[in-house]
Amino acid sequence: MTVSMVSMCTSASKAATRTAVPSAYPSFASYVRARQPVLLRTARSLTANPSDAEDLLQTALTKTYVAWDRIEDHRALDGYVRRALLNTRTSQWRKRKVDEFACDELPEPEVTPVADPAEQQVLKDAMWRAIMKLPARQRAMVVLRYYEDLSEAQTAEVLGVSIGTVKSAVSRALGKLREDPELTPVR
Repeated sequence: MTVSMVSMCTSASKAATRTAVPSAYPSFASYVRARQPVLLRTARSLTANPSDAEDLLQTALTKTYVAWDRIEDHRALDGYVRRALLNTRTSQWRKRKVDEFACDELPEPEVTPVADPAEQQVLKDAMWRAIMKLPARQRAMVVLRYYEDLSEAQTAEVLGVSIGTVKSAVSRALGKLREDPELTPVR
């Protein structure tokens, strides 16, 4: 909280309340200037965010300013402000939105078992061996379509053939891969 906040509080209050005792307000400003660091540390101990602590202190000082004339013992001002800090923070805590609700079962997703890297490598090796058994033209089309992720038109353009040729050759190659005995245990 800065000194400008104190000036704003005092000037706004003077304009709003003409019946207040003028000598009390300068002592409020001097109190805030003198005790602000200590009170801000107290506010920071009540909140995790430094900006929230400044807002909390400002709110508590506003409440103190409004009650300034009613406070009989000005030696106990720190206690009054600390109580205002605590009450304000408690009110904020009570008003907070709760997004979590208790339930019978935990809403955590099922953990899918991670495949063994060795088994994945065995599958990749078997797949490459099966692809290497294909004729060169079918092998090129399968690699371009599924490993390089090219469209049928792009594959046809790279190989200099028609789209229909790519479709039929890839279809025959996939049929041969489905029949490969090395890939049977995978299914």
